[in-house]
Amino acid sequence: MDNTTVYYFVGIKGSGMSALALILHDKGFKVQGSDIKQYTFTQRGLEQAGIKVLDFDEANIHEGLTVIAGNSFTDDHPEIKKARAMGLPVYRYHEFLGHLIEGYTSIGVAGAHGKTSTTGLLSHVLSGVAPTSYLIGDGTGKGTPNARFFVYEADEYRRHFLATKPDYAIMTNIDFDHPDYYTGIDDVYDAFETWSNQVKKGIFAWGDDPELRKLKTDVPVYYYGTSDTDDFQAKNIKRSTTGSTFDVYHDGEDLGNFEIHLYGEHNVLNSLAVIAVAYFEKVDMDEIKHELANFKGVKRRFTERKLADMTIIDDYAHHPSEIKATLDAARQKYPDKEIIAVFQPHTFSRTIALMDDFAKSLNMADKVFLTDIFSSARETQGKVSSKDLAAKIAKGGEILTVDNMSPLLDFHDAVVVFMGAGDVQKYERSYEELLSHLSLKDN
Repeated sequence: MDNTTVYYFVGIKGSGMSALALILHDKGFKVQGSDIKQYTFTQRGLEQAGIKVLDFDEANIHEGLTVIAGNSFTDDHPEIKKARAMGLPVYRYHEFLGHLIEGYTSIGVAGAHGKTSTTGLLSHVLSGVAPTSYLIGDGTGKGTPNARFFVYEADEYRRHFLATKPDYAIMTNIDFDHPDYYTGIDDVYDAFETWSNQVKKGIFAWGDDPELRKLKTDVPVYYYGTSDTDDFQAKNIKRSTTGSTFDVYHDGEDLGNFEIHLYGEHNVLNSLAVIAVAYFEKVDMDEIKHELANFKGVKRRFTERKLADMTIIDDYAHHPSEIKATLDAARQKYPDKEIIAVFQPHTFSRTIALMDDFAKSLNMADKVFLTDIFSSARETQGKVSSKDLAAKIAKGGEILTVDNMSPLLDFHDAVVVFMGAGDVQKYERSYEELLSHLSLKDN
């Protein structure tokens, strides 16, 4: 790390990039960056930290910068191109992260789903018991002085997590996602097994995942779950409208009863992984209980607000497994209310590859609405549309447009769950505006 340079982030509003920028800022380094003009949910943290965010322009690049390039941008990006031409130090996001975690007890959290929620939970819990730096995929980052732990979200996309070599790893699942890169489940497994052999001390893996059960690695693998074959087990799980309680056992030893104010079975499992890491780092279990009970969640994961007589939930879910977990959580918290899903499919390749699974998961809702497919910088078009998915959904499937969200006004005293990894929030805002005007008229 260099105190004389300015760390310049190309694509600073990216969720991982903004978190990394905040960590360096906290550590006292000079930080700035560039991105698109459009407002993003990660922007507020950068503004509050006083980090300068510029519009993309190759004129921003000058001597004295160390450039950290977001993985969404190729080497042809004008700023990255100029930085390389000038001979400035240029790192890719994941490469820089690999250097940054050295010197700490590092814990990487990976999985096709659940990694942001688990990283957030682990960061919260460990921060309560020891100085902890962390990087969460919701744009949250903190660089704590003299930190003992460094917790970070390890992204399997394009095998980026292979740039990191943590002390411990949590693996929430191995599932086929990112069909624009991975050829199938065996390819995803190969990436995780390669990473597992870079872990230094131990791996904590979900026991019900058949792929994780196949892991061959030189470090111990401890499985967590609800069955007798797991090393860390949750028993006597009680789920209610206020959260969940459960007993935890490790190799027959009773570690106590734990309470979380989170919803869905997946959050019990995420908590188990956190408890397992803390156990091996000899953290007092009573402290862990206290911190778990105080955790409120991360951004864009089951984020709720009430408007008129409706409950509106915003969630990043964009894979069938995530949709299932989110709707399961909504049912737990609101067992007596109608659950309406509004889903924005994310990328054409994922929609084609997982079409039947999407339909099956969405049918867990009482009524389903879709938006058009959100294309990405990597994929601007494809041979599928939301209408193809709608045809497979038994519980509806009407396509909503941002300028006409009125079909949602037919529901009262219900729960609307907006899900997607693109810009589904613009549909949410449009609906909320309609609802606000209607409430004003009624009053």
